[in-house]
Amino acid sequence: MGQMSHVDNIPSTPGKFKMEKSACIHRGRWQSSIAKLTFWSFVFLGLIFVFFFRSPSSTSPTAADLSRRSLSTYSWGGPAWEKRVRSSARVRSHNGISVLVTGAAGFVGTHVSAALKRRGDGVLGLDNFNEYYDPTLKRARQALLERSGIFIVEGDINDSALLNKLFEVVAFTHVMHLAAQAGVRYAMENPSSYVHSNIAGLVSVLEVCKSANPQPAIVWASSSSVYGLNTKVPFSERDRTDQPASLYAATKKAGEEIAHTYNHIYGLSLTGLRFFTVYGPWGRPDMAYFFFTKDILRGKPIPIFEAPNHGQVARDFTYIDDIVKGCLAALDTAEKSTGSGGKKRGPAQLRVYNLGNTSPVPVSDLVSILERLLKVKAKRMIMKLPRNGDVQFTHANISSAQRELGYKPATDLQTGLKKFVQWYIRYYASGKESSQ
Repeated sequence: MGQMSHVDNIPSTPGKFKMEKSACIHRGRWQSSIAKLTFWSFVFLGLIFVFFFRSPSSTSPTAADLSRRSLSTYSWGGPAWEKRVRSSARVRSHNGISVLVTGAAGFVGTHVSAALKRRGDGVLGLDNFNEYYDPTLKRARQALLERSGIFIVEGDINDSALLNKLFEVVAFTHVMHLAAQAGVRYAMENPSSYVHSNIAGLVSVLEVCKSANPQPAIVWASSSSVYGLNTKVPFSERDRTDQPASLYAATKKAGEEIAHTYNHIYGLSLTGLRFFTVYGPWGRPDMAYFFFTKDILRGKPIPIFEAPNHGQVARDFTYIDDIVKGCLAALDTAEKSTGSGGKKRGPAQLRVYNLGNTSPVPVSDLVSILERLLKVKAKRMIMKLPRNGDVQFTHANISSAQRELGYKPATDLQTGLKKFVQWYIRYYASGKESSQ
């Protein structure tokens, strides 16, 4: 399989560059690439400066301040702790891999960790259990993984001492980097948390990986949000991604540029996965399908957004099991990094893939399915699509993932929502609900 199999004509997006017949054209594009990379670098460095190094304008601590201070509040280390780390990361199958999963108590992280463990891979989780949404749900996921023999280290990806210690204890062959500040709308309330987690956090992880010997191969979560204001559908990895509609999208685009940089300089093998609206059991309470279910059962009105001229808002809903298969395929096809001790020894693999369902569904249809499954009529409240980072539609072109990863989504929305509703009713009927 080629190292960089699908790329756009915008050099800043990972992919395979086609050789041009004209050297002038080639030089022109290279110069354009350098200019774009320089521009984006200044933008992202500016963001980091604004959010992390500005003088405080009030006596109230910023979210970034709190995040940095929290690094010292986690307890880790010691012989017993190291023994748990080694045991969890131990490979138990022939030709298995040892994977550090960041964000392991998150929605996708929990499912990916469990799937890896089931097939005999070594898995160690890392999560800071922040309060973006109900930590009780994260703790329940943690308990689920612990019953499978997976230890989740409680700590922050920006804690370089912790990350270095983990790599000192375990020679990870792969890193599945899923830790991130999620959500489009929350960025308007707490923008610094996105820079802290999605930019600084990614750099922190890559810094440790590039210095490791041997370097691990890295698969990480980008997002379909990088397509931003793009109107061409379905979204292809070759499409432009320089018009983000939200800060969340901008930080994920920044991540793709940063990945390119670490691949180019240090020889890290990097695969970015652009997830499209993931849903399913153990999901995130801030997602529409989740809080729609909660509010329909409680008899509360639910907002149904519509675009200008009564246009429908649609999403390419992708069931969690399909996403997990794509994640594992990306890990299994990841080539080894080529650096050693922070020095690049040769060209390394750099890839990006869409992981979606390819069948966009209007949000109004999602509500109708939930009504049938819950046997409750929803109180619909039609509202204009706000200018808060949401886009009208998403639609994935998954031809590259199909061809190179063998990715083939198999779950339609009706089937997937049925499984989610069954889980939701069972989970919250058991009395685990806290801040719902």
